[in-house]
Amino acid sequence: MALDDVLLETEEKMSKSVEVVKEEFASIRTGKASPDLVSHLRVDCYGTSMVMRELAAITTPEPRMLVIQPWDASNVDPVRKAIEESNVGITPMVDGKLIRLPIPELSEERRHDLVRTVKKIGEDGRVAIRASRRHAMDEVKKMQKAGELTEDDLTMAEKEIQKLTDEYVGQIDTSLDHKDKELMKV
Repeated sequence: MALDDVLLETEEKMSKSVEVVKEEFASIRTGKASPDLVSHLRVDCYGTSMVMRELAAITTPEPRMLVIQPWDASNVDPVRKAIEESNVGITPMVDGKLIRLPIPELSEERRHDLVRTVKKIGEDGRVAIRASRRHAMDEVKKMQKAGELTEDDLTMAEKEIQKLTDEYVGQIDTSLDHKDKELMKV
């Protein structure tokens, strides 16, 4: 494997780690309605498990209300059941062919719990990025031992890998700070 391939693969893995963290942050309730709260939930219908966004339109008609309208009215009950079984913490109200999700205010204690959860998700993302760095460092050291890289190339590659690591960890930290402020805002 060439040095460029190692760097590209490392950057791709780090980028995916950041995306996973951002998706997990989006699914955490902040006291205002966001379709991301439920769009990823799995619903058992048609004899299989499907993602909510494939089954229904999810809208936010008000800042504290989500409305889910399944495209097939027979899926109202499975969608309701999936929301109740998830850890979203919102009780769905069935209104004919619609499901309404009123988003309650978060208590101070719940906000602090969510901040702890968000920090754990952020740390998991940073760990994944550091694992990608370690893997890349091992690869370039193997390449140097095999004679494919000079000592100067190895040093340059290690600096580049560390630069990527710092960049992607910084992205996670920025997202974490933003989510933290969003959660603590009353």
